[in-house]
Amino acid sequence: MIRKLPRWVLAGGALLAFVAGIVNATGFLGVQHQGITHLTGTTTLLGIAMGEGDLAHTLHFAALIGAFVAGCMASGMIVQDATLKLGRRYGVVLTMEAALLAVAVPLLGAGDVTGEYLASAACGLQNAMASTYSGAVLRTTHFSGTLTDLGIFLGHWLRGVPVDPRRVRLLSSLVLSFLVGAFVGARLFHAFSYAALYVPAAMTGVVGVGYTIYRQFGLKNA
Repeated sequence: MIRKLPRWVLAGGALLAFVAGIVNATGFLGVQHQGITHLTGTTTLLGIAMGEGDLAHTLHFAALIGAFVAGCMASGMIVQDATLKLGRRYGVVLTMEAALLAVAVPLLGAGDVTGEYLASAACGLQNAMASTYSGAVLRTTHFSGTLTDLGIFLGHWLRGVPVDPRRVRLLSSLVLSFLVGAFVGARLFHAFSYAALYVPAAMTGVVGVGYTIYRQFGLKNA
């Protein structure tokens, strides 16, 4: 049970989910009409390509998955712990995510698949940055597990089983923020095409730099 839900956890998780919603909407609208931030669909497409003997798409989808995993690996090496806690090197990860998304924009605009791989790696960085908080599993780029947990909590509530309201609030805010991000991402894409990714790049970059400054000075003086 989450004994206390700090505002920075709720706000940070919501921001990252919002960013992922924008990125994924851009993927569905522009990158072969497929998601970027989650791997279930990509893995399915990989299996289909393999089953149809389509070597080009098999290699493409395998590279997308590999890029996401590479991002997760890099995040794991930098942060070194999956439990969300102030003081860890989240600023470095967020700044790297911002750089990858920004570089991906001109590549995607030119039809270069390298841009897709960079965006996928950026999502891997974000998703692995903080996977748990006080026993709750946190995912900010895909939500099958989150919606499953919320459904379980609803079932428990209907049966009169105690439910942690703070955990429900946290998970609900992540899903809602992702949905709003997808809405905003769709509007941005129709207005600016792949340049829509500059918005999540700027957001993660600003937060990453700000957190790094806070980590270097604010925490030491706390």
